[in-house]
Amino acid sequence: MGLDPVCGMEVTPVTAAAQSDYEGVTFYFCSEKCKKAFDADPLRYLDEVDLAEARAIQASQGKSS
Repeated sequence: MGLDPVCGMEVTPVTAAAQSDYEGVTFYFCSEKCKKAFDADPLRYLDEVDLAEARAIQASQGKSS
């Protein structure tokens, strides 16, 4: 499980409506609307702590960043 960085909804990667890669990290979204908002301005929804945590999670799951 993960959190949609735009709306905070829990999202399962397998069933996510959309995904985007940013700074080597894959983010999953509940809808295309959230994906579009994120893609337009990722830094509005993230900070360096979020990115570091996301990288650590993906690394622990065996995904490269």
